[in-house]
Amino acid sequence: MAISRYLESRKNLAGSAFGLVGLVLTFAGVAGPYWPVVVAGLYGAGALIAPPERPALPDLPDPSAQLDEVRDDFEKVRAYLTDIDLSVTAAARLRELTELLTALLDQGWSKELLAHDPEGVHSLSRIVRRDLPEAVDSFVRTRWWTRMTPGTESPELHLEQQLGLMKQDAQHLAASLRDTEARRQETHTRYLEDRGGHNGVSA
Repeated sequence: MAISRYLESRKNLAGSAFGLVGLVLTFAGVAGPYWPVVVAGLYGAGALIAPPERPALPDLPDPSAQLDEVRDDFEKVRAYLTDIDLSVTAAARLRELTELLTALLDQGWSKELLAHDPEGVHSLSRIVRRDLPEAVDSFVRTRWWTRMTPGTESPELHLEQQLGLMKQDAQHLAASLRDTEARRQETHTRYLEDRGGHNGVSA
């Protein structure tokens, strides 16, 4: 396997090309009796100046595959959230957030845009896999201690604030995707206008 890789390597190919030049010089009578040294020397020179081999890129999942994984995890989180008893306000905030996340993770237009936006996929993954579960779990644990010590600050208020902040992050992502789509539409409009101008077509 190592021999096969070397035979296909840039160093061997470049060295072989230079060695071939040495053979041509030999047949032309330039190298004389020292032709083996000339051919070997040219082969070595070619191998030395050949560009280094470029290692293969690691086989990593593309953003589209990562998005599918985030979508599966979101379904697990939604199932977990159904067992949480929340106040009316917190439940409304949670519903707004999950509806927005559902739209962003939809198989339709947003998936196509997010497939070219690794940062957007990372932002969604952070909300689904860390921020949202941690906020709700922290609320559940804190609420239990609050019941043991009445009169302390309501954990519902913190949860409502956290859900609102996560919703803002999701809204920023949605706005960014909307702007990307709008720019693409504007670019296509300019392309059609320029093409019409070059063809001599007037409105």
